[in-house]
Amino acid sequence: MSAPTIDPARTALLVIDMQNDFVEEGAPLEFPEGRRILPTLQKVLDAARSAGMPVIYPAHVHRRGGADMGIHRDLYPPVGAGQALVDGEHGVEIYLEVAPQDGELVIKKHRYNSFYATDLEIVLRGLGIDTLVLTGMTTECCVLGTARGALERGFRSVVLADATASCDYPDLGFGPMPAEEMHTAALRIMSLTSSRVTDAETFLAELS
Repeated sequence: MSAPTIDPARTALLVIDMQNDFVEEGAPLEFPEGRRILPTLQKVLDAARSAGMPVIYPAHVHRRGGADMGIHRDLYPPVGAGQALVDGEHGVEIYLEVAPQDGELVIKKHRYNSFYATDLEIVLRGLGIDTLVLTGMTTECCVLGTARGALERGFRSVVLADATASCDYPDLGFGPMPAEEMHTAALRIMSLTSSRVTDAETFLAELS
């Protein structure tokens, strides 16, 4: 896909699902790969903030009692049991090392796609944004889902390969898939169908 121009005035950085329930050691939905990208993500955040880019945090949460869980109740036992992603609990807060600064928005979502049933699009239109830089996790679920959502609404997206992460998948009938393989597969899909895929170094160079 052709490279969108990184104009800080028309570009927003999305930090997707970097929440305690996914990132902290021993968390109910722990993805250790999320901790691996923290240093890179911190550099990206610093550069985006210095350039005056809006930083927005889509975060997966569910109401107490699970009225908005849908099929997530069946897919993720800790979610269905009310042990993870409960609105208002510590687990849904953004991991401290990449936490929002004053004025940066957290968008609560209930599905993979950060646009679905949220006000993200209204916020972006109000800010005059036409390009999104996608970071966070997981690459194959919420990053990919958000990239598709952006495409369908006319936003360009740039995915930072080394500021996104996946997780190991067990054998569910087609053999196991390690995190790096899943990550690479998702990046390939997005590069063909929705997004420009690059790395943090290139992004930083384009901002400087």
